[in-house]
Amino acid sequence: MGRTRLVAGNWKMHGSRQANRALLDGLVGAVPVGGVECVVCVPFPYLGEVAGQLKGTSIAWGAQNVSEHAQGAYTGEVSAAMLAEFGCRYVIVGHSERRQLYGETDARAAIKFAAVRAAGMTPILCVGETLQERDAGKTEEVVGRQLNSVLEKNSFEKSVLAYEPVWAIGTGRNATPEQAQAVHAFLRKRVAATTAILYGGSVKPQNAAALFAMPDIDGGLIGGASLVAKDFIDIVKAAKT
Repeated sequence: MGRTRLVAGNWKMHGSRQANRALLDGLVGAVPVGGVECVVCVPFPYLGEVAGQLKGTSIAWGAQNVSEHAQGAYTGEVSAAMLAEFGCRYVIVGHSERRQLYGETDARAAIKFAAVRAAGMTPILCVGETLQERDAGKTEEVVGRQLNSVLEKNSFEKSVLAYEPVWAIGTGRNATPEQAQAVHAFLRKRVAATTAILYGGSVKPQNAAALFAMPDIDGGLIGGASLVAKDFIDIVKAAKT
């Protein structure tokens, strides 16, 4: 069985009802692209409307975060069961912004990963190193540790892995295809051969084809470019097998 080619858009904290509808209208008309699965991960307030607009289309939708708790006095949190009830298919777990800005640890990301799996959804686990860690030659040590925290207690079956070098997220600087491939090859040895491994970090239409041509890069986790319909479509097309 071949690996899934997947392009996931992470809208982060962007959007409005009007802007979202216009963006999705632009995507629905151009997707599907043969052999590529397309996902949009949107802010919590818009999940219901996005689910409705994408119903009956080939575009899946997901969330950007989830609570590790099933229920209880956790003001502001959203459980995996709540997302699943809406028909959510994907959930981003352990994004570098969650780790850096909100102190999310490897252990907490692992618990969230398990919660998403238990609710029948597909987690997109993010791993990646800072520039300081890369310059110190610790890239494999860091991404290996982040992945191991999940593998110690979870199967990675029916899950997605995303390598996102922190130094390339939202900076306009991206890893070269060869740099990205080297890390993807390292990660590939630690998960099932059928696991999709995405690259995230300033992916744009101009560099997507070169990145996706690498043997162990199966698509992308796209930030800013996922907010522009034409750019996102061009990236999806670049992932076509």
